[in-house]
Amino acid sequence: MNKIAIFASGSGSNAENIVKYFNKHQKDVDFLFLTNNSKAFVNERAQKLGIDIINFTKEEFTKTSNIVNILQEFDCDLIVLAGFLWLIPDNLVSTYKNKIINIHPALLPKYGGKGMYGAKIHEAVYNNKESETGITIHYVDSNYDEGKIISQISVGIDKNDTPADIEAKIHELEYLHYPLVVEELLSERN
Repeated sequence: MNKIAIFASGSGSNAENIVKYFNKHQKDVDFLFLTNNSKAFVNERAQKLGIDIINFTKEEFTKTSNIVNILQEFDCDLIVLAGFLWLIPDNLVSTYKNKIINIHPALLPKYGGKGMYGAKIHEAVYNNKESETGITIHYVDSNYDEGKIISQISVGIDKNDTPADIEAKIHELEYLHYPLVVEELLSERN
């Protein structure tokens, strides 16, 4: 059985989408959710999906090996970041080298780095009058949004698109492509 740990800081819509995809297409996956935000909606999603969720503090994440220990006890095959906003500490990156992936709502290296997430990215894309944007799925290293790119999918931006329209296009790409890339990476490891 494959085991996926999903880290989320917010609503967890990508996390839920991945779980539903695997429930529909492949039964041999076990999930664990982890969050740095006890008030985030991902907690309710986990409960609704019947998935264990672990809440943790900044100190626990950055200054202890507690999270690595939890992941090792879970026997984690792949770590998926789904709207997780903290930089991954070196001990986690080195323990799970090339086993941590992230999705970024822009075509990296554009609009990446610390502080570039969610609506901030879509507003920047809009303000810079870009003709296209997209998603980047990449391995995680010790820097924000600099790991090796696994996949990029682009989408055109119409002249009348608002930042909300751009965000909707990005969500559509995320929901369609992130589960497929996760599935492909798992199949390469088996």
